[in-house]
This record gives sequence, C-alpha cells and structure tokens, in this order.
Amino acid sequence: MRGADFTVRVTGGAEALIARFGLPGEVACTVADVKTGKRLDSIRGAAGMPPASVAKIVTSLYALDRLGAGHRFVTRVIAAGPVSNGVVQGDLVLAGGGDPTLDTDGLADLAAQMKRAGIREVRGRLLVYDGALPYARSIDGTQPDHLGYSPAVSGIALNYNRVHFQWTQGAKGYAVAMDARSERYRPAVEMARMRVANRRLPVYTYRDQNGIDDWTVASTALGKGGSRWLPVRKPALYAGDVFRTMARAHGIVLRPAEVTDRLSGGTEVARQTSAPLREVLRLMLKYSNNLTAEMVGMSATAAGGAAPRSLRASAEEMSRWAGRELGMGATRLVDHSGLSDASRMTPDDLVTALVAVRRQGVLRPLLKPFPMRDARGNLIKNHPIRVDAKTGTLYFVSGLGGFLTAPDGTELAFAIFTADLQSRARSKRAEEEVPQGARPWNRKSKQLQQKLIERWGAAHRG
Repeated sequence: MRGADFTVRVTGGAEALIARFGLPGEVACTVADVKTGKRLDSIRGAAGMPPASVAKIVTSLYALDRLGAGHRFVTRVIAAGPVSNGVVQGDLVLAGGGDPTLDTDGLADLAAQMKRAGIREVRGRLLVYDGALPYARSIDGTQPDHLGYSPAVSGIALNYNRVHFQWTQGAKGYAVAMDARSERYRPAVEMARMRVANRRLPVYTYRDQNGIDDWTVASTALGKGGSRWLPVRKPALYAGDVFRTMARAHGIVLRPAEVTDRLSGGTEVARQTSAPLREVLRLMLKYSNNLTAEMVGMSATAAGGAAPRSLRASAEEMSRWAGRELGMGATRLVDHSGLSDASRMTPDDLVTALVAVRRQGVLRPLLKPFPMRDARGNLIKNHPIRVDAKTGTLYFVSGLGGFLTAPDGTELAFAIFTADLQSRARSKRAEEEVPQGARPWNRKSKQLQQKLIERWGAAHRG
C-alpha cells in the first residue's frame, strides 16, 4: 500500500526535529507499518533524492528475481584447439562469466586444475573473454581516476578490479610495487605501473599507455611508507596478466594476454564457481561493494533477455522493473551501485518496496544490523530498537533504508535521504581527497537518521 491516503501521524515532531538539526540541504523520509502498510510519517516522501548505496537494495531484489538466490557465476578455462599429449594446439581462453568475486586465489585454482588435467603447453594465444557484460571504463566517470571504488566494469573482474600499490621510502628515494594480492598470493603485475613524481598536486595522474595503466603519484603525498588500492581500467588484461603468473608456477608458459569479446567453442579444462547469489548479495550489502552491484545488476538484465548495451541502459531497465514489480514508479537509477549522484529515488518508493518484500520474507536477512550509538558515537548495548538497514554515503549525500523492530515488536519499514547538492557540486571541483566540510556534514546527517529512528520506535514502547 502506498500514497497519502494511508499516511497516519502517530509520532509527531519529526519536522521539528529536522528543523532543529539544521542540516544544510534537503531531508526526506517515510516510515510505514510493515503489517498494515500504513504510512506513519512522511516528510517530503515524494521527493526524488540521490540514494547513494541504498540503491543496492533495489539491485539485490532485481538480481534475486532475475537470477535466483542459488545462482552461481562461473569462470572457465577453455582449450579452443585440440589437446594432444597435454599440448593445446590452438588458443587457450580464460572466459569470464560475470563473477564479481573472482580473486587471485581463484585464478591460482584454475591454473592448478589445468595442471591436473594434464595441460603442459599451449601453442596458441592466451585470450581473455570479457564479453559477458558491457565494458565501462569507470562506474561513474565523474569520479577522480584514482578512487578504488569506481573501477572499470566488464564481463570479467579480478580482486574487485583493484590493484595494490605499496611504497617504502629509502635512502635513494621511494621503492614502489604494484601487485594483485589476495589471501594466499601477492603476484606482481605488468599491466599497471607507478612512478613517483616530484610535485605537490595533483596527488595522482593516470593515462592509458599502450595497454598499460600508467600512474604517477606526488612525492609529497607519500610519507615514509604505506599502501592503497587503485582502480583497474583494463580488467581483462589484469586477469590475463595474473593468470599467466599462476600458470607459470605450474610450468605452463602462456603468451601475453589478448582480449576478445567473442566466445567460440572448445574443451573446458578448468572452472571456478562463485558462492550462491544469496551470499554474494549479503556480502555486497555488508561491505557496499560497487563493482559487485554493477556486475550483478547487469547480469540480471542479461538474464531477462538481450545483454544490456551499457551500464546505464541496464540501470534504466532495472528502474522499469522496480516500477512494475515493486511500485517504485518515481525511481530513476543510472547505475546499480548508487555511486552516481544523478540517480533519484523517493522515500515513498523505497518504503513501498520494503513493505512488499518483507511480507514475502525477502531482504531483511541479507541486511546488515545498524548499530545505535550515543551522543559520543559509542555503541549502545541492548538498545530496545533493533535495526537492519542499508546505508548510503557520498560526500554531502547520505541515505538509510531498511527495517526497525520497535520495543513492542512492531516492525516498521523506513527510508531517510539527505543531500546538500550545492556543496556536493562544489566539492567535485576541489583538489582535496576529502572535500572541506564533508565529514562533519555526513556525521550530522547520520545523527539525524538515528534520532528519527528513535522517535519512530518510541511510538511503540509496548
């Protein structure tokens, strides 16, 4: 149920609370009883706001509907030519299947399977198939090049399409390393390189240099040592680079990888399978991984028919699905992760969807518990209100949506969106990694969210 006809004021004072906080920008929120569907409070509930990572709720529901909770993504190694006495007479294909969770350990397992299958030599090329999903250079092209949470997207991914950059200062300058580390391995990579430049700004520069991710970093930003993850812009070459290293460890020498968007027939000699989609989504919601959201969302679109032309086209199809299936008629998303501030979602729309899916027993088990905190930010143990929700944070944008169980056991669905889009627009032109004023604004927004939750829960003390 949705709409103003079902709005019943039982809490009172939420508008005064919002005014008292004085958060710059806009605030919109809606809360409803899950059992009855009645709106208990709605302040600017029909306002379209950037949802940030709260959009991953819709992506999760979309993927569960189109792919099924038990769906598993598969990465395969295919011998495209005859295999005779352990020799592949043609090309070897590393075939991506849209698995966002593939890591270096997984590539090592594929190489070990090849060895156990008796493969000892490949006469042809090493091809990496990335055509299961469309390629995007960055999830959100307005983000700075060096941010690891906006990597490239394609039909194959490795380590969430991030490469590990580490530096150490010595007597003769900085020693730098770029590797594809995972739990068991730390292979160096050839398709990404870093040079330290004697400058103050910009901190990082990036260019595509003949198929290599070519980075520079300002020496004044490094200090004595440290590390960070940088985005990968060529996922297929990255995966091929690391796969060659893993194969070489088993005595199988492969040529430098080439990328293909066409998959021909052949003999499967190894495969790596992901966890079930239900677990992939639970971890995506817990850690708010953007790449997982984009790959899962585009895979869901492809499962519904033709493969999407682009990331944006896939998000638009998801928005249409959300309108039909979840009653989210005013929602317009341009990606699956919420990273772009061009997406719009209304609190009324999200609460409508949350009420509908909760009655079906879907979603809440996948959401992360949202801890309640005191004025100093410390966790409050045994708080009478239990919350499971998805947060969303961009600079000067914050969202929270999910479920709360009040002290008397009443279950409510809620959505809270806040945004200061003027400050966000200014921040995009700033040189700083963290724009001035962003952290205090976001901290205050989260405090307001908790106060609203406490007010709604207090109306049901039992």
